[in-house]
Amino acid sequence: MAKKKTKNDGSSLNSVLVRRPIQKCFPLFLLPTFIAFCIGFLYPFGKGIFLSFCDFKTTSIWNWSGLSNYVKAFQDESFMYSFWYTAGFALVSLLIINIFAFTVAYLLTKGIKGSNVFRTVFFMPNLIGGIVLGYIWSMIFDGILSRYNTSILLNSTYGFWGLIILMAWQQIGYMMIIYIAGLQAVPGDMLEAAKIDGASEWKTLWHITIPNVMPSITICTFLTLTNSFKLYDQNLALTGGRPYLGNIHTTEMLALNIVNSNTANSKGIGQAKAVLFFILVAAIGILQMKSTHDKEVQQ
Repeated sequence: MAKKKTKNDGSSLNSVLVRRPIQKCFPLFLLPTFIAFCIGFLYPFGKGIFLSFCDFKTTSIWNWSGLSNYVKAFQDESFMYSFWYTAGFALVSLLIINIFAFTVAYLLTKGIKGSNVFRTVFFMPNLIGGIVLGYIWSMIFDGILSRYNTSILLNSTYGFWGLIILMAWQQIGYMMIIYIAGLQAVPGDMLEAAKIDGASEWKTLWHITIPNVMPSITICTFLTLTNSFKLYDQNLALTGGRPYLGNIHTTEMLALNIVNSNTANSKGIGQAKAVLFFILVAAIGILQMKSTHDKEVQQ
């Protein structure tokens, strides 16, 4: 009769004889990653927060100034303008990107021919760098607007909608993939039951499909918001904040305003703006995690 393996049998993968050496050595494997994390993230992050309370020209030459940098940041007219400009941009792009992304995803899950090709085509703009996209669309817009003797750099309205079009063109394909994953997870028996009960496609969409896709909608909503607030490369390449109206750069978004502040003489104020920017984006990320968790608990 074969001998039954005990819990501490050395041949068992879960035995104490196997786990004990791994448990003793895990700090050795964790240490290089932890050191890299401290050097690449924790130290610069802590140093950045400290320098936001200082006047400095380099990170090693500083003078403590307390909360004055934060006070000056809130008193900076260009910073407050960029914040509200970015907030308006985020709201408009949120609606446009998610409506179009969900519509495209819904159509591509209906079994149309060549759906895989369309998915690839819609997703490809997301693979192109922001600087490249900005310059490409700058040439497209100026080629169209030159017929009307104007430019995207001469009109803030054109600049705003140019950024919206660029952002939508890049992000719709990415959000579409998330929506497709959500739509494919909708229970087939619920759709079949609605069809048997005679529900129209519109009622099925509103009462079955959308409620089941709410986790994907939540993810895409907060991704769009964070991407909008972090937009930098496209803003720099497409408009660079122009046209200017006194000290106000009329198409300058929040990230570009912070970078421009740090390249000026007031580096401490720019660093304070960066900390405020981090708090804003982190708050959006935390809200996303909480909302996603709440949806999962409800389901």
